[in-house]
Amino acid sequence: MKNISKKKIKEEQKKIVGFFEEFKKFIQRGNVIDLAVGVIIGGAFSKIVTSLVNDILMPIIGLLLGGQDFKNLSFKIKDATIAYGAFIQNIVDFLIIAFFIFLIIKIFNNFFKKEEEKKESPDVVKKSDEVLLLEEIRDLLKKKKI
Repeated sequence: MKNISKKKIKEEQKKIVGFFEEFKKFIQRGNVIDLAVGVIIGGAFSKIVTSLVNDILMPIIGLLLGGQDFKNLSFKIKDATIAYGAFIQNIVDFLIIAFFIFLIIKIFNNFFKKEEEKKESPDVVKKSDEVLLLEEIRDLLKKKKI
């Protein structure tokens, strides 16, 4: 009985070690690090866009609409305050971030499309008229031999 339980323990230990080895390989792959960098940069970009919207765009839009301050736009229903001005600011944040992500993806797609076109279209050497004529003569001679 003791041998069976020791054997099972060793098998479980191997599974655990294998699991952590697989996790270690996963962490060391470039994609995970790229993803982490992307998330960090995205968070910083989000703060910049939020500041742009809150501190620059919305005050200008508020002035154009007769001096409205969007941060204070709200209404009350009993004890609840509905702050729809903040909601409008968040929509503008989202639209700006979505637009910039769209532009970045469009740029990447165009870049990769050009790279694929380079790979797909090998450099075709244009044959001279003399070479074309010689090939035609060769083909005619081959037909006559048959």
